[in-house]
Amino acid sequence: MLAVIGGNPDRFGPYVELYKRALEQHGQPQLPVGLHTLGFVGETDEKSIEIQWPFYKEQFEWAARERGWRPPTYEQFLAEVDHGSMYVGSPDTVAHRIARVVRTLSLSRFDLHYAIGRVPHDQRLAMIELFGREVIPRVRDLVAEANAARAGGVGS
Repeated sequence: MLAVIGGNPDRFGPYVELYKRALEQHGQPQLPVGLHTLGFVGETDEKSIEIQWPFYKEQFEWAARERGWRPPTYEQFLAEVDHGSMYVGSPDTVAHRIARVVRTLSLSRFDLHYAIGRVPHDQRLAMIELFGREVIPRVRDLVAEANAARAGGVGS
């Protein structure tokens, strides 16, 4: 499991390849690779960001004080949401981002640490429902479509 809480997860591609080569070199079977990361799914991209930001900020300010990091900024948060390790947005947005990283890193598992910080219980439940009912099936469809296109010789 790759634990990625900041930055573009694509940068872990070389580690995944090194892992696969090491397994092969030592006569071991190819084992699954997974990603553990952060996120929140809401009805819309805007609503998801609005809900998650204050709790993310609180959580990462605490971590920054404890670990000597710089406190998070809203701009950094948005960069993580846009092309980093925060999977925050509508079900369609989050599904597309997950499907992309699954393909890019050849993942067989994706573990979402949802609702960072003290997100209220009702919003957590709504997020879990959206993730299970909409995001996961959409990711499976997107990955299957990409695999079929690749198998058929069409660019992914």
